[in-house]
Amino acid sequence: MKVLYVSSEVVPFAKTGGLADVAGVLPLHMQQCGCDIRVVTPLYKSTQQQSFALEPVCLEFELQLGPKTYAGGFFKSLLKQAVPIYFVQCGELYGRDGLYGDEDGDYSDNAERFIFFCRAVLYLCRHIDFVPDIIHCNDWQTGLIPAYINAGIETGCFDSSAAVFTIHNIAYQGLFDRDKFELTGLPQSLYDIRGLEYWGQMSMLKAGIIFSSTVTTVSRKYAQEILTPESGCGLEGVLQDRSRDLYGVLNGVDYDEWSPETDKLIASRYTPLTLHLKKQCKQDLLMQCGLSDALLQAPLIGSISRLVDQKGFDLIAAALDTLLGLGAGYILLGSGDPAYERLFKKLASRHKNRMSFCCAYNNQLAHKIEAGCDIFLMPSRYEPCGLNQIYSLKYGTVPVVRATGGLDDTIIDYTAHGPVTGNGFKFEEYTAEALVSAVQHAVTLYKDASSWRQLMLKGMSCNFSWALSAADYFYLYTITRDRFALQHQ
Repeated sequence: MKVLYVSSEVVPFAKTGGLADVAGVLPLHMQQCGCDIRVVTPLYKSTQQQSFALEPVCLEFELQLGPKTYAGGFFKSLLKQAVPIYFVQCGELYGRDGLYGDEDGDYSDNAERFIFFCRAVLYLCRHIDFVPDIIHCNDWQTGLIPAYINAGIETGCFDSSAAVFTIHNIAYQGLFDRDKFELTGLPQSLYDIRGLEYWGQMSMLKAGIIFSSTVTTVSRKYAQEILTPESGCGLEGVLQDRSRDLYGVLNGVDYDEWSPETDKLIASRYTPLTLHLKKQCKQDLLMQCGLSDALLQAPLIGSISRLVDQKGFDLIAAALDTLLGLGAGYILLGSGDPAYERLFKKLASRHKNRMSFCCAYNNQLAHKIEAGCDIFLMPSRYEPCGLNQIYSLKYGTVPVVRATGGLDDTIIDYTAHGPVTGNGFKFEEYTAEALVSAVQHAVTLYKDASSWRQLMLKGMSCNFSWALSAADYFYLYTITRDRFALQHQ
């Protein structure tokens, strides 16, 4: 089966969030499932500045978007020395410091940047003679590709290609002014309520949902949630119309990178049989963050996240004094909303010996937090999948999460289900009081060393590897291809 995997960011070449992590690992496992798979992504300035081996593809082209013509080209490399990956080059559009924006916000020409990208992807396939059975598109940046195929753009090249479209976060919809539709080259008939029109704007995410054969999202619970007005972000009606073709496939994690048994970034590697060595990781973390040695004997809570409303930082801020009053310590790594950055800097200054805030992206510190903390806190307002709660399980760091999206799918509440199946703590209501109650349950159990160790070992035994998720995707690819073939006989 030939598969083209299209993503606006791919680890290790470029990353702003979890999409890149998925795109950097899933294609490898799909190749192991027997797929002839290729990846396509933009060539950003940050990628060019790194020491990746990029081979020029002798293919220069021009695409006209409205009155303006953009010149581009392609480069090729290997993802993890295994999967061919192509880069769409256009210095005018991608030669910038940020992937989607800068400190002033989103780039004003993001519509042009990803209209160009979508059209370039199809142009590339035609000219390297790769006609995929499945084109797997991810998020709004790739949403026009299914629309182009449906409209017969590149006629004859993609008659047997079916589109799979994955929603990683429905809150980001690729909404642009009505006049940007004219740049797509799509038939005017597609700008209506049954197409790309969305309350007088153009929605690239809606295009992907409507014109793909199969729609997926990144957890079973999130697939249910986005059908509701509370979580559908205005597209719940569109998704309800596609509900028969909507599937939730939980993201996997890369245990080659996130496992205490092999992690080179932590103070001491450990296994379930050498769990006592986790204490050395905690001591190292406290020293690096400048926190009191007294916390070595107390529950240490950690969070790693973008500082945005979605992630529940209004709850954490409201609950922090109470949490620290339980005798716990708190370490936060992340950046984002300047208001949250200022708030948590102020809180860290107030609680110098018990709280640390690192306002940055720091991969090494992220690994140290996963290994050195006792509890990992993720009180998200919504969470399509979430990865850190899964990393935490493997490191024997007990998750405390809100029961939403992938957090609900991966964490089984110890308080409700007991030690046989419980692997963490959950709360339902989006309130600081509910958060505090869940953490209190965790802190109480922490004082029972034997029960806490049992809970840690339960988490470490959980398996959320990509091999499991890849098998689900291979099944979806197969039924999508076969159903598409029947419909187009």
